[in-house]
Amino acid sequence: MSPANRAHPDPRTADPAAPDLGLRAHLVVERPAFRLDIALTVAPGEVVALLGPNGAGKTTALRALAGLTPPTGGRIDLAGTCLDDAGRTFVPPERRDVGVVFQDYLLFPHLTALENVAFGPRCRGASRTHARAIASDWLARVGLADLAGRRPRHLSGGQAQRVALARALALRPALLLLDEPLAALDARTRLETRAELHRHLADHPGATLVVTHDPLDAFVLADRLVILEHGRVVQEGDAAAVTARPRTDYVARLVGLNLYRGRGGGHTVTLPTGMVLTTADTVHGDAFVAFPPTAVALHPDPPQGSPRNTWSATVTGIARHGDHVRVQLVGGPGEASADITPTAAATLRLAPGQTIWAAVKATETRAYPAG
Repeated sequence: MSPANRAHPDPRTADPAAPDLGLRAHLVVERPAFRLDIALTVAPGEVVALLGPNGAGKTTALRALAGLTPPTGGRIDLAGTCLDDAGRTFVPPERRDVGVVFQDYLLFPHLTALENVAFGPRCRGASRTHARAIASDWLARVGLADLAGRRPRHLSGGQAQRVALARALALRPALLLLDEPLAALDARTRLETRAELHRHLADHPGATLVVTHDPLDAFVLADRLVILEHGRVVQEGDAAAVTARPRTDYVARLVGLNLYRGRGGGHTVTLPTGMVLTTADTVHGDAFVAFPPTAVALHPDPPQGSPRNTWSATVTGIARHGDHVRVQLVGGPGEASADITPTAAATLRLAPGQTIWAAVKATETRAYPAG
């Protein structure tokens, strides 16, 4: 059944006895050479970040929830009301209790900030006076009361972002969707706006889903992370859980860890390369072993002293990384990153193609089951 021929129930006629479950969705969207198939839940008052590389399916998921991309399977329930079950029910975008802040904000260029924010309440039937009062209140909440009469072209990026947020929140939506909300801002504005956005999201009583590829945005704004790769959820949990036990190379890079998969045999993990890493943890069967780049010490010769994981490696890259020098290596367990001081890098006279010895103490590693 095409979307045009589906039933269009009013989302405001949900069973009043039904519990407010926030968002419960199973999203299936099929396209040539790509399939999104994920389950998502977001409780009222919870902020969930949908995180992943480009092409993972983040924006496709957001558009499906907003009603802009029809799913080919699954079901979307919001606050006890079915919005879409891929054929039998479809609530069009304008009738969903959903607010959206798009990446480019999409403010109406011919309307003032006040009129942009008042637009949603007016569409919901509020009088012009009441809608403008709601808009004035929200502009004051986001600190833009004195810019109510300005049009978008006269607003900075951070100001436009706040107007877009106020426009979405003025509807008090059961679900707030934010698509890369800070991506269009410069570094300084991004820092200030991130803190402001965190405060407003914490006060929002509805469910919030933030789509981003920036781990810092996700860690600061969200209560829980859902990480997508190739249209699938590969890991989810709070920031502490995800950073402690990454389960894919993408997640490991995201949180800044070297990650390897192998076969645990007690205090050792045997990798596909044949190298055996000694760990402080006990693990059996399929296992991951991870350690931060700062745990990797580099030496011109095989290191002596206390037992360590050591291997000969070739330097493939050198770059400044904050206060450290990030050295990319290949050899031993495979690819690895090491963070050393500029002084150490100068002493070692590092250059691409150079052979170096790497060492990691067992106590610096974390090993955990891969299943």
